[in-house]
Amino acid sequence: MTNTDLTALTGDYTIDASHSTIGFTVRHAMVTNVKGKFDEFSGSLHLDGGDPSASTASIDVKMDSIDTGSADRDGHLKSADFFKIEEFPTMTFRSTKAEALGDEDYRITGDLTILGTTKPLTIDLEFNGAAKDPFGNERVGFEGKAEIKRSEWGLSWNAALETGGVLVSDKIKLSFDISAIKNA
Repeated sequence: MTNTDLTALTGDYTIDASHSTIGFTVRHAMVTNVKGKFDEFSGSLHLDGGDPSASTASIDVKMDSIDTGSADRDGHLKSADFFKIEEFPTMTFRSTKAEALGDEDYRITGDLTILGTTKPLTIDLEFNGAAKDPFGNERVGFEGKAEIKRSEWGLSWNAALETGGVLVSDKIKLSFDISAIKNA
């Protein structure tokens, strides 16, 4: 049964990584989109149903868990050309502001750190609902999206194409499908 009484949702939650996805889409060779995701991450949420602006989120992503469906491409992304995972093994997000936009829509703003560079990131979220799962866990679900320019975090590697343009776009579309379990 879905629970839409937001005050009943107030509490601390742990992101269930096995039922969540942190993904991205990037334009490749100016003609197609390549999608990828991170397989290993952890995080927590504090939801305040009475005052959504008091809600918070914290996520840590293991960069060596990147998966684009191509071992060669993943290896290149882990290298010094991109994520430098030996030096910067984790990407983090720490919220600084939460807003209720109306209906089931929310916006969370925070600090995204990649390659040791921290910049603000705003994520538009849709609350998908809350329910008790068959194991007695109270769950909440959110879908989110954001866009970044990777160059702002020092991710500037590229290659020129003979036909003009570049191999990898600067704009990255981020997507989040988050399921979180209320802490006992």
